[in-house]
Amino acid sequence: MEEGNQTGMVLFHFRPFSKLPEVQMLIFVLFLMMYLVSIGGNMSIVLIIWINRCLHTPMYFFLANLASLEIFYSSTIAPLTLASTMSTERTVVSLAGCGAQMFFFIFLGSADCILLAVMAYDRFVAICHPLRYTLIMSWRLCSQLALGSLLLGFILAMQLTVLIFRLPFCSSKEISLFYCDVLPVMRLACADTHVHEATLFVVSVIVLTIPFLLITLSYVFIVDAILKIRSAEGRHKAFSTCSSHLTVVLLQYGCTSLIYLCPSSSYSPERGQVVSVVYTFITPMLNPLIYSMRNRELKDALRRVIMKFVLIQTQETL
Repeated sequence: MEEGNQTGMVLFHFRPFSKLPEVQMLIFVLFLMMYLVSIGGNMSIVLIIWINRCLHTPMYFFLANLASLEIFYSSTIAPLTLASTMSTERTVVSLAGCGAQMFFFIFLGSADCILLAVMAYDRFVAICHPLRYTLIMSWRLCSQLALGSLLLGFILAMQLTVLIFRLPFCSSKEISLFYCDVLPVMRLACADTHVHEATLFVVSVIVLTIPFLLITLSYVFIVDAILKIRSAEGRHKAFSTCSSHLTVVLLQYGCTSLIYLCPSSSYSPERGQVVSVVYTFITPMLNPLIYSMRNRELKDALRRVIMKFVLIQTQETL
């Protein structure tokens, strides 16, 4: 019987945010707005960088890659969450469907975190070795770093997802979250999960701790180089190129570390629900706003695109 359950009868459903339909509807509207803002903002960044040749530099190449990852990352979680929140009945997810969502969540989330470390390295080279910047950050190296972050994220996601979904799941279960995350799904297994928890911790260290240490080390050298700049204007310009990236790093790593670097025995579904909303809906929505508001070149490019669009519309009207 257990073997049959494992192969074809295992179904998952998500725990609702509230039993009140009015609250569920309010959450649906908020999530939908955040998702649309996230998709629109990140797509705008990709298009602006692609259209403006003056932004065809390594820094904006990585930013466009980050925005693209955020689009797919949000789309991995949001549609199913919106469907389950809007539905008056339980939204059932198959074992394969849950595994696919978990794989893409880990894959894109890991690549996102690794890419943030790559962007810190780019800023380190630009500020600490400005004369050698174009030589070091060649387009070949930039492409290799971007593809490397995707490849490492893919390998880690594949290994962890396969390991977890080889566990036996005895019957239909309620996931204590609004998507198929690692810890809530692992808790539904009918077997010992100590090896799986240890593997998750190792993956979390690779994806979160090591990149964060590299980012911290990069910024130690960056701050030291900035403080040596004599003019206040030069220091401000150097710091302004890093402030938006640093803000995104603190948001991304701060929230995910609360879940994945804490002992699994201390995991709280209620805390997990709140923190997960931050890094699956709020952070992808804020990232394009942070970059566009704190980056002068990006703001100027956006202004030019808007003015050009308005001019074309005015000419067509006349």
